[in-house]
Amino acid sequence: MVRTLYVGNLPWGTKAEDLEEAFGVYGEVLSSRIITDRQTGRSRGFGFVEVKDEDAETMINAMNGAEIGGRVITVNEARARGENERRF
Repeated sequence: MVRTLYVGNLPWGTKAEDLEEAFGVYGEVLSSRIITDRQTGRSRGFGFVEVKDEDAETMINAMNGAEIGGRVITVNEARARGENERRF
């Protein structure tokens, strides 16, 4: 089974390969991606890492609060778009 982790507060210059390298120390990374602005192509400062279910908790615990490129990152399990959004 696969779980997707949200990784926030990333430096603008972070690449998908950087996430694979950092998270790969704690388990198998199946894929990673940095979310970019559609118009400018610039990083939006967050991304996602897909990992094996058995590695997810270890990675969250190890990487949440870790530093990448001088910034303290936030890592948690990704939620479906729209979850926890307020509807008016």
